Amino acid sequence: MEIHLDGKRVLVPEGSRLGDLLPAWDERFSVAVIRPALVEDEAESQEVRFAAPAGDLVVEVAKTAAVSRLLRPEVAEQLRLHWQDRYAVAFGPFESDVRPARHPGRYERGDVILGCGGYDPSRSYLIFARMGHTADYGAPADGGVIGKIVTGRGLLDRLADGDQITGVERVFRRVDRSNVVVTRDSDFPLEDGMQVVSYVEAEVQGFGEDGIDTGTARSVEHFLLSVQGGRFRVDRSSSTYVADTHLVPTRVPAEFSGPRLEGTVTVRTSGKSSGGIYIYTQGVSASPAHTVVGRVVHGIELVRFAGEGDLLAIRAEPEQFDLVGLSLADAEAVAARRGVALTADAAEGDRVVVSQIPATTLEVLAGGEARVETVPADHVVSITLDEAAAPRSVTIFREVTGLKHHSVGKMPLVFIFEDVFLFKPKIGKGVGIIPENTPGGEVPAYTLAMTNDSRRGAGMVGLRTTPNAEFGPTSEPLTGTNVIGKVLDAGNLAGMREGATVYVKEVK
Repeated sequence: MEIHLDGKRVLVPEGSRLGDLLPAWDERFSVAVIRPALVEDEAESQEVRFAAPAGDLVVEVAKTAAVSRLLRPEVAEQLRLHWQDRYAVAFGPFESDVRPARHPGRYERGDVILGCGGYDPSRSYLIFARMGHTADYGAPADGGVIGKIVTGRGLLDRLADGDQITGVERVFRRVDRSNVVVTRDSDFPLEDGMQVVSYVEAEVQGFGEDGIDTGTARSVEHFLLSVQGGRFRVDRSSSTYVADTHLVPTRVPAEFSGPRLEGTVTVRTSGKSSGGIYIYTQGVSASPAHTVVGRVVHGIELVRFAGEGDLLAIRAEPEQFDLVGLSLADAEAVAARRGVALTADAAEGDRVVVSQIPATTLEVLAGGEARVETVPADHVVSITLDEAAAPRSVTIFREVTGLKHHSVGKMPLVFIFEDVFLFKPKIGKGVGIIPENTPGGEVPAYTLAMTNDSRRGAGMVGLRTTPNAEFGPTSEPLTGTNVIGKVLDAGNLAGMREGATVYVKEVK
């Protein structure tokens, strides 16, 4: 049988199952299986996309025949910005069958007009109205409006001399296909001609063959962090997008607001869902609450049919460049593999990277170099966190130590007494530490805990080197103690003094 696996033709024996096709498949991830009769089941929409260097304009078509002419390659190549003013911008000239009426028409912002210069159809223009006005564009008696911009109106104000329409294409919408299956069943039977989509691949905003633009470096870094493990968790699914919200809430800067076309990847930058990653399955207009961070280049079919609870395998190009938490030797190997010149503050002994400058992937790759700060490996304390038992407390701990963004975080050591080590990470006002995972008996040695809001010392983090059945690791009663994890190598705290910065590395 012939199967199309992620765009490649694969021959498999009759009776093969999905697991036979994907022998290394992690069955936590969902894949899309499309039956052969439905693979090419597409329907034309009434929308056309005009691509320009500054972005895309999506036009809802009112006159199909007029737009069909613009779809011809020989016409599309002639769509260069010819003139512009405060009212409109015109691309052309090209030949059309316009019959000019020789009287003005009334136009509104976003109208797309087919007119001609000097009432000569051989010198026709595609005109986009920037604002409401009245003008004679050599258009037909009905005014010549052939459509209206539904996505990308803000681009009208950024078009400049020398710009050109680089592509014109009809937008397709997939029609409902009831036989498309998104599954994790390795025993799913395959049929000849099936299409299987096992992963999603996205290219980030600002990264391309012609260079690297760092204007979206921080928001792109958040996206790369979100998919760092090669996973996109569908927490929300709608008719226009799927969203992964596992890093919500996170503050992300608004760096590039553009049209959210099919396959566009954005990060929400404001509201309760700030930090959520969205992949669009249908075009919608730009939003100031979303910054564009990339686009899907493979696997949109899997995204389109995934539902809440599905886990999708995802690859990002480029992969994140984050050396924090690596040994210096491993960091040097990663930098060499990716062609980045690396400078470290020290080189003697076994050291761990605790800081990287520049901090973002795009800035590092654009400059081709990075500097790192390191500490001796025996100054880093390894811990495990029990997110299942204390989800809110663990989330707060990761946020305040920096473990939310890197595999190594830090916190100040404020007090040492006998078998107790106390730490005081900076926790913002109003952060509620509800009682959760409070111990019911003796607390084992090297347990990591956080004081909850039932005690005055809320937010204090501590550990004991000996077991205790009366007080928790922060020296509070057990009811005021939230157990969040374990310390794996407390011996690395030996010799540290009060006021020192302690680096912690989460082992997952």
